[in-house]
Amino acid sequence: MTTDSADAPPSARVRPPSAAPAPAGAAVRPPRGPARETLPPPRPGRGQRRRAAAPLLAADALATAGVALPVLGAGTAPLALGPMVLGLLLLHSRAGLYRPGPAPSLLGALPALLGRAAVCWCAAAAVLAAVHPAQALPPALLAGAVAGHTTLVCGARALVHRARRAAARRRPRATLIVGPDPAARQLAAVLRARPEYGMRPVGLVAAGASAVAGAGEPPGDAGPPRLTSPQDITQAVIRHTVRDAVFTVPPHRDPHTAALLRRFIDQGSAIWLAGAAATLEGHPPPSAGHLWGFACRRLDTDPPRHGGTGKRALDLVLAAVALVVTAPVLLVCALAVRLADGPGVLCREEHLGRGGRGFPLLTFRTVRPCAPGDGGEADGGHPSRVGRLLRRTRAAGLPRWWNVLRGELSLVGPAPERPAAAERYLRSCPEYGARHRMAPGLTGLAQVHGLRGGSPVADRARFDNLYIDTWSWGQDLRIVLRALARPPRRAGR
Repeated sequence: MTTDSADAPPSARVRPPSAAPAPAGAAVRPPRGPARETLPPPRPGRGQRRRAAAPLLAADALATAGVALPVLGAGTAPLALGPMVLGLLLLHSRAGLYRPGPAPSLLGALPALLGRAAVCWCAAAAVLAAVHPAQALPPALLAGAVAGHTTLVCGARALVHRARRAAARRRPRATLIVGPDPAARQLAAVLRARPEYGMRPVGLVAAGASAVAGAGEPPGDAGPPRLTSPQDITQAVIRHTVRDAVFTVPPHRDPHTAALLRRFIDQGSAIWLAGAAATLEGHPPPSAGHLWGFACRRLDTDPPRHGGTGKRALDLVLAAVALVVTAPVLLVCALAVRLADGPGVLCREEHLGRGGRGFPLLTFRTVRPCAPGDGGEADGGHPSRVGRLLRRTRAAGLPRWWNVLRGELSLVGPAPERPAAAERYLRSCPEYGARHRMAPGLTGLAQVHGLRGGSPVADRARFDNLYIDTWSWGQDLRIVLRALARPPRRAGR
């Protein structure tokens, strides 16, 4: 895959500009909605981790109940069972026992299971002795409860692992492998030969120097194809419903691999680290397992929070209020532009939104109408007297609240970009495409730090991705306050 656009969303299919731009003075109607032909890929892996943990949670809870009822007795067990089960599940979760690898080892998890069973039972025995001294558990019975509990948990987990391996053989999940040859092809060959791991390689994605070199497809039936473009990755994800991405190199090794990691996380794929890199990225959980000799661990990567319906609801409320409150100002500005500079009050320029969908960004026209064929405002024509006033007072951007109301813009987010500029930036900055994961905003983290159109694209992309990766309501509030505190820009700046 060429790394200069490694993280380009399906938006990499940027729509070409029209052959003849509309004159600046042409009448502009409100947009009828964003383009639908460049929707982002589905997120097939969302919730996969919970489904994988649910059988193990049930097995541990049933095993605990099966031992606690006969040991504690009918009078004490109902009261102690709830805290015991909850405490054990929390201890197992902290130890990573509910994040199983593709082929978890029960013997490898045995020390962790035994130790946490002992802690749970010792705590229960101590509380029981303090509350009811006459019902204190003798040491022999306590040791037997720990041993029986561990044995029952191991047996229940063995049944879960066996059922999971059988299901994996029947329906292995489509998987993309990220890394250079020959390690990636060796791992792909292992997964194809051993379906019990539950992964079916459907493509290899180059990373780092390999991507720059542009490795091609292997001759004959030597394995899955090499995906060499963002479109190839998007098509593979949609066609095969890719659920797993296996990295054979550290995912944060370089900007190109980090861009791929962001892409897979946002799609909801399970992220695995296999090979020598897995042993260098920290200690795997006890149940991590391996892929036929390849060390393997699952990266705990949750998809970034994009605000969801809460952020959208706030945008709707604020946009509706802003349009009502500023309606007199909008009317005065529209009349001033119409009387001073002629027909064509609004300027409608194509920009890219979330997922790379195009939408018309609305502003008041600030330049005089140009002759047919002239570039007009899109080419930076000379602003009129009214236009300079609108720019200086920021009133030129008031119609953008209509874009917010329609969902094409948000209050806070990355700055919207024109398609031609976005296509150019994708070729020079591998992390640029990841900023399309969120709807663009009226203001954003990059804008309040002074990074605008003339700033280095790498800096703007870094700030935009930082905002998306660390989104929170508090951060949005701080950005809005900083944007309101910034003095108005002079015309032309």
